[in-house]
Amino acid sequence: MTSSDKDITPANTEQELLEKFDRASVLRNISSKPVAWLVFWLSVAYSAFHLYITYNPMPELLQRSAHVAIGLCLIFFLYPARQSTSRSRVSLVDWLLVLASAASFGYLALEYQAIMTTRGGIPNTLDIAFSILTVVLVIEGTRRIMGWMLPILALVFLAYPFISHFDFMPDRLLTRAFDMGDIFGQMYLKTEGLYSTAIGASVTFIFLFILFGAFLAKSGMGQLFNDLAMALAGHKQGGPAKVAVISSGFMGSINGTAVANVVGTGAFTIPLMKKIGYDKNFAGAVEASASVGGQILPPIMGASAFIMAETTGVSYGSIALAALLPALLYYLGVIAQVHFCAGRENLKGIPKADLPRVMEVLKERGHLLIPIVALVVLLFKSVPVSFAAFYTIIITIIISSLRKSTRMSISDIFEAMADGARQSLSVMVACAVVGIIIGVVSLTSFGSVMTSSIMSIGAGSLMLTLVFTMLASMILGMGLPSIPAYIITATMAAPALANFDVPVLVAHMFVFYFGLFANITPPVALAAFAGAGIAGGDPMRTGFISLRLALAGFIVPFLFVYNPAMMMIDVTGLPMNAREFPLPPVWDIISISFTSIVGIIALGAAVEGYLKTPLSPLVRLILAAGALMMIIPETYTDIAGIIVVALVAAWNWRSARQSAVS
Repeated sequence: MTSSDKDITPANTEQELLEKFDRASVLRNISSKPVAWLVFWLSVAYSAFHLYITYNPMPELLQRSAHVAIGLCLIFFLYPARQSTSRSRVSLVDWLLVLASAASFGYLALEYQAIMTTRGGIPNTLDIAFSILTVVLVIEGTRRIMGWMLPILALVFLAYPFISHFDFMPDRLLTRAFDMGDIFGQMYLKTEGLYSTAIGASVTFIFLFILFGAFLAKSGMGQLFNDLAMALAGHKQGGPAKVAVISSGFMGSINGTAVANVVGTGAFTIPLMKKIGYDKNFAGAVEASASVGGQILPPIMGASAFIMAETTGVSYGSIALAALLPALLYYLGVIAQVHFCAGRENLKGIPKADLPRVMEVLKERGHLLIPIVALVVLLFKSVPVSFAAFYTIIITIIISSLRKSTRMSISDIFEAMADGARQSLSVMVACAVVGIIIGVVSLTSFGSVMTSSIMSIGAGSLMLTLVFTMLASMILGMGLPSIPAYIITATMAAPALANFDVPVLVAHMFVFYFGLFANITPPVALAAFAGAGIAGGDPMRTGFISLRLALAGFIVPFLFVYNPAMMMIDVTGLPMNAREFPLPPVWDIISISFTSIVGIIALGAAVEGYLKTPLSPLVRLILAAGALMMIIPETYTDIAGIIVVALVAAWNWRSARQSAVS
C-alpha cells in the first residue's frame, strides 16, 4: 500500500480545513481566462526575477522594494478582501490596489538617485505620501493573507513613535518627539523599516528555498517521504503514528508551514492512526506536534536556519550542527510517547504484506533525495545560500528526469515556478509587516525597554529570565508562521538573555523554539486545531495532547542554555559574532547525548504510564523524577537519574516476564 492508494480525506475537505486554519489557502479561482493567464505568468515572472537577481543583484533598496511590490500585486489578485466575497473575479478596488502596489516600486525606482544623493535620504512630501501608501498596502495585504493578529501588532508599534513623547506615557517608554518624516522615512527610504533585513532574507534566499520546495513537491517528494516512512515504520507497534512523525518531520523541514503540513500529511496518516485504535484527539495531536517540529529539524528548518545565520552572523553549518541533537531529542520524545501509548493500548502496526518495501521505494523515487544531499554539501562547503538554492533547483529538474514517474515537463516547470511564487506570498508579506516593527524598534528605544523589562521581572535570575523570555516568545509567536515568529522574538526577546552572557546563537535558538511552539499551545494552537479537524476530535483537547507530546521541546531549550555542549559546538568564551565554532570535547557530546536520550525515553514512559507493563502513579512519579535528573546537565544528577531509571526499568522488565510466564 502506498500513499497514493490511500487518499482517505477528500480533496475538498482538505481545502476546507486549510482555509479554516490557514488564511494563506483562501485563494481566488479566477473565472476570466485572460486575468487567470495574467496572474499565472506574473507568478512565473516573480520566480524568474528571483532566479535572475541571484546572479545580477540590484541595489538593495530597489531589490527589496520590487520583491514587496510584485508580491503585493499577486496578493491583491489572488486573495479576496473578505472570505465571503466572490472568488471568481478580481474587483475594481483590487485592480486599483494592484496599480498602487506597482506604483510603490515605480516611484522609488524613478526617485532612487535623488533620494540617495540629492536629498540624502531626507524625505519630501511625495516620499512621505508613497511611504504611507506602501505601509497601508502591506498591512492590508497581511490582513488578507494572515488575518488581523500581525497587522494589529504592527499598527500598535507604528502608533508608538507618534505618542511616545506625551506625558501620559510611562517613564520607561518616553522618547523624543518624532515627526512624519522621521517615521515614514524610516519605513520606506531606508533598509531599516519595510525593507529591513527580514525582507532582505526573504528576497535573497527564503523565496528560493520555497521555490526549491515547490519543485520537490512537483517531482513527487511528498509521496517518497510517505512511502519511505511506511516501509520503515508502518509494521512497528503503533506504526501509522510513527509514520506520521517521520514523514511530517521531513516535510515540515522543507516546506516550513505547519498547518499545511498537518493537512497534507495528516489526510493520509490520521485516518490510519484511528483505524488501528488510536484516540482521535491523540491522532490529531501526533500529526500537529510532528509537523511543527519539522521547522527545528536540519538541514532546512523551514528556511529559518538561513534567517538565523543572517541575523546572528553565525554560519549555516554551525547552526545546522547546533540544531541537530535538540531536534532529534524532540522527535525521540514524540516517538517514545507514541510507542508507549501503543503498548499500553495494545495497538499493532500494519501487516508487512500491505506495505511498500524500502528498496522498491528507493528504486522508484530515491533519486529525489540527491538534491537535498547536494544542498547540504553546498552549504557546508560555504557556497552562498542563494547560489546553493539556485543550484539545487537546477539539480532537482535534472535529477527528476531520471525516471518517468518523477520527470517534469516544461509545463510542470512553469507550474512549479507559479506554485513557488504563490507559496512565498505569506512569508514575503509577513517579513514586510514585521519590518514595521523592526523600524520602530530601531527608531525608538523600545527594544532596550523590552529587554530591561524582562530583566526586571526576572530579578537577576537566569532561570526566571528564561521563563519570562519563553512566555514572551510564545505570546509574540502566537498564530504566526515560523519565520515572522522568529524575527519578532529575535528582535524583542532574545537580547534579554545577552545580559546573562548567553551566547547569541543559544539565545536565538531558545526564542525560536518557543515562538514556534505557539502553534500547538492553546488557545491559539492552529496546527493542533487543523489536526483535530481531520481527526474529528476536540480542538482544545487535541491542543493539550500536542503540548504533552511536545514536552521534550519545552525542556531541551533550557538544557542547551545551561549546557551548550548539547548543541555540539563550543560557544563558551568566544566572541558573540564568531562565525565558526570548534567542537567541544567528544566526551561531553557523548555524555550529554546518552543521558538526554535515555532521560527523554524514560520521561515518555512516565507520561504515558507504560514501559513493558503499565506503571502505577507512584512509579510514574519516581520514573519522571529519574528522567529529569538525567536530563539536567550535572554529573551527580546524571548518576542519580541513571540509577533510578535503571531500577524502575529492571523492576518493570521483571514484572513483564512474570506476567508472560503466568
